[in-house]
Amino acid sequence: MTNIRHLFIAPEAQLRASWREAFPEAALCDRVPANPATDVIWVLLPEEGDIVKLLSDCRFAAGKLPVIAISDLPSDQQGLIALGAGVVGYCNGHAAPAVLRQVANTALEGGLWVGRWLLQRLLSGIARAAAVKFTPPALSEWASSLTASEIAVARIAAGGLGNKEIADRLNIAEHMVKAQLESVFGKLKLRDRLHLTLLVNGVVKPR
Repeated sequence: MTNIRHLFIAPEAQLRASWREAFPEAALCDRVPANPATDVIWVLLPEEGDIVKLLSDCRFAAGKLPVIAISDLPSDQQGLIALGAGVVGYCNGHAAPAVLRQVANTALEGGLWVGRWLLQRLLSGIARAAAVKFTPPALSEWASSLTASEIAVARIAAGGLGNKEIADRLNIAEHMVKAQLESVFGKLKLRDRLHLTLLVNGVVKPR
């Protein structure tokens, strides 16, 4: 994506080299200004302090703009707190420029970016909660366009397992799991595993 404006909120004297390399025209500020002239807001989380209030204030000032949290000490717990505060991405503050660009593209396309382990934890939690609160839809409601192998992969992925665990359970190659999931996402018009989990577990309805 070109001409996308990025604003980093951090107590830094200047943009970090990796941030500047990822987004040469990015701006730096110690707080989100009113009506920020930007397309994406990145917030560096402090090592101490109330990150919920910080992110809530940033989300309020940002309006509909995507807010991404970055941390120099990332953890699953901090990531869950950040996501609960409404951010659309969570990653390491020292991530490589290519990763930062991927995170931004995912956020701008309406997706959610988190680390693999945190994603699996989120999906497992959603699946457990959905089992209590929702009735899984009949296969005919969401799987009519899928093959039997795609259905098997989709169901296991919706339980929070990663590609390797799915491959082990179905006794197939890991690259086949990836290919099957890509096919499932395309056929069902889903963005990612989160939306697949919500669909398979009955939290959202098929399109």
